[in-house]
Amino acid sequence: MPNVFDTLKERGLIAQTTHEEEIRKLLEEEKVTFYIGFDPTADSLHVGHFLQMVVMKHMQDAGHKPIALVGGGTGHIGDPSGRTDMRSMMTTETINHNCERFKEQLSRIIDFSDDKAIMVNNADWLLDLNYVEFIRDIGSCFSVNKMLTAECFKQRLEKGLSFLEFNYMLMQSYDFLMLSRKYGCKIELGGDDQWSNILGGIDLCRRKDQKQVYGMTFTLLTTSEGKKMGKTAKGALWLDAEKCSPYDFYQYFRNVDDNDVIKCLKLLTFVPMDEIRKMEEWEGQQLNEAKRILAYEVTKMVHGEEEAQKARSTAEGLFSGGDAANMPSTELNLSELSDEISLLDLMLSAKLIPSKGEGRRLITQGGVSMDDEKVADPNLMIAKSKLSGDGIVVKKGKKVYHRISAK
Repeated sequence: MPNVFDTLKERGLIAQTTHEEEIRKLLEEEKVTFYIGFDPTADSLHVGHFLQMVVMKHMQDAGHKPIALVGGGTGHIGDPSGRTDMRSMMTTETINHNCERFKEQLSRIIDFSDDKAIMVNNADWLLDLNYVEFIRDIGSCFSVNKMLTAECFKQRLEKGLSFLEFNYMLMQSYDFLMLSRKYGCKIELGGDDQWSNILGGIDLCRRKDQKQVYGMTFTLLTTSEGKKMGKTAKGALWLDAEKCSPYDFYQYFRNVDDNDVIKCLKLLTFVPMDEIRKMEEWEGQQLNEAKRILAYEVTKMVHGEEEAQKARSTAEGLFSGGDAANMPSTELNLSELSDEISLLDLMLSAKLIPSKGEGRRLITQGGVSMDDEKVADPNLMIAKSKLSGDGIVVKKGKKVYHRISAK
């Protein structure tokens, strides 16, 4: 079996390492316990987290043991990394609910049976800390001057960094120290925006326990233009089927830019590299086949094979005039509707557009059809009776179809 380090590197997943040769040797010679942290900022993970889950699976498949650390403690603070403003405060109930949802989603990819992986909550050691003891014991190991040069704080200094958030690096570093002590954890993995926090944990383990631990970051999921991937008109590309349907999830990857499809196949799927290298030679229509493979493989991992097949057949049915029974749909309450409703309001209700202004622009540019007829009037009104039964089918752009009905 090849060294998993080489596998991750070949697929372009590794961004930075603290000790490349030592890490490679460690993964070659030992079964290593490693961790990745997930702060419960929402009730679902998104596609950026999915990349981290793929890395965990590569590592687990190679015999290493993942710790999925959920931030029941750090979630009370909020990570300032990559933020221009302070995160909203969440209640303990919300944080605990989100942590539970994460375990369910992680379990689709990671095998937690028979101690092959464990889920740990940092609330177990963070929430009952004595602040004065913590600052004396842990805070004394950190230089404020050095912390202020960290990339995760730079963006926030311009608008104002709260002391609350300034504590975050200490807490994440303390996580690594505790996981090292309790579970023999030797490597922390994370997105490349976590580099400064990871270095803080490595330094703390060295200072407090004279232990050498390691850090490795992986590539952030971005488009060829450098923009974060996974943003849609409806918001983030969530892994929860209630927040993003399997069909919409499939369609997102089916419609990625030609320049991004090979990169996504390497980062987000387990399609063998030999097959991907052949696809790198593909052009034009052949790239559409690569997109179909990408969309199916990612949807299968997140939503299961049955939902992936359903999404694929729905998409192909729509474009070939076939059965579209599984088309994404929105059902409204007939009794709550006026006799006439604007198409723009219906599209907003179905989350097909983020605003009426965006809807008007789309219609003016010829980007909206209703029941196979191009819509020319941004102020088009729809009779309530038209929404009964099968309702209407709205097409946005070339590939987004949505049924809107009421009863």
